[in-house]
Amino acid sequence: MRAGTGERAEDQQEPASQPGSAGRRGPRPAGAATISRVAEAAGVSRATVSRVMNGSTTVRPELAARVRAAAQALDYEPSVAARSLALGRTGTISLVVPDLANPLFQGVLRGLSQAAGKAGRQLLVAESNEDAEEEAILAIEARRNSDGLVLASPRAPDERLRELSDRLAPFVLVYRDVPGLAAPSLSVDNVAGITDLVSHLTGLGHHHLAYLSGPEASSSHALRLAALRAAAAGTPGFTLTELPCGSMFDDGHAAAGAVLECGASAVVAFNDMVASGALTGLHELGVRVPGDVSVTGFDDIPFARYTTPPLTTVSIPKNELGRQAWDRLWALMNGESGGYNVRFQPRLLIRDSTGPAPS
Repeated sequence: MRAGTGERAEDQQEPASQPGSAGRRGPRPAGAATISRVAEAAGVSRATVSRVMNGSTTVRPELAARVRAAAQALDYEPSVAARSLALGRTGTISLVVPDLANPLFQGVLRGLSQAAGKAGRQLLVAESNEDAEEEAILAIEARRNSDGLVLASPRAPDERLRELSDRLAPFVLVYRDVPGLAAPSLSVDNVAGITDLVSHLTGLGHHHLAYLSGPEASSSHALRLAALRAAAAGTPGFTLTELPCGSMFDDGHAAAGAVLECGASAVVAFNDMVASGALTGLHELGVRVPGDVSVTGFDDIPFARYTTPPLTTVSIPKNELGRQAWDRLWALMNGESGGYNVRFQPRLLIRDSTGPAPS
């Protein structure tokens, strides 16, 4: 049903001569203002009131002022559903993440939500639970029910994202860079972060490192592992042991025994959650950190500084990524360019979980 048809039905059910009538359409309070009453008070058509309420700039300023004054006097509030139908917009944007329990994504969520809220937009959040195919389904559905989409660290392969790009547009990638994709991306230089961690550890005399690997579908994991392998291949006497793990606290905790068995003097964990789990697991096994084994993370999530001991990691601007994702999505939603891709440089934070290699 067109918006105009709905207004005529409403006017017939709620005539001006019967202000106490609630009408047959249900929950509207008795005496509530309608678009017809605003139009009558302002001396304009209902179409003009609709255009003014929807923010159209095609109405003459004096008429628009008259409509707004009448609406204010009558305490008129346009229907959100009708307005969305008329504009072809929902007033909502979507965020799809692999794991809401990971504080890394909560930082992006916070930055995006705050920025979108200032623009009067609501945020719909969906979690794929590290499932690449489920992620694609969620992304399509979320985009169908919103005006734009932010994909945070998507697990889908590059080619799959390219295939979906037309159906998902407008959208922005966060924590991922896909060559040839027609969408702006905000990523982190994983190679630089790992290089800084390795330089820090080798500078302390560590030559056998254990990597607690992330999810196989994670592009961040692939980049970090490639950087570690390159360091091992290019550094005489450097040994790298790759241990299957995951992305959460429990994964790191379960891997503590394998760290001890492999004989590595330092651990590079996929992220801070894994590193925190490893710290706890090593402590339970009687291993001193950093006296016996040094441990590093990645991301600098909020509680990384409060672990025992405080965690050496690399910091990335999580909230800023969320804010910039909104800026680019807002531009795309308004027919403008999403701007250039940005790759943020992480910052090494040396805390007490790393120390000299045991002699």
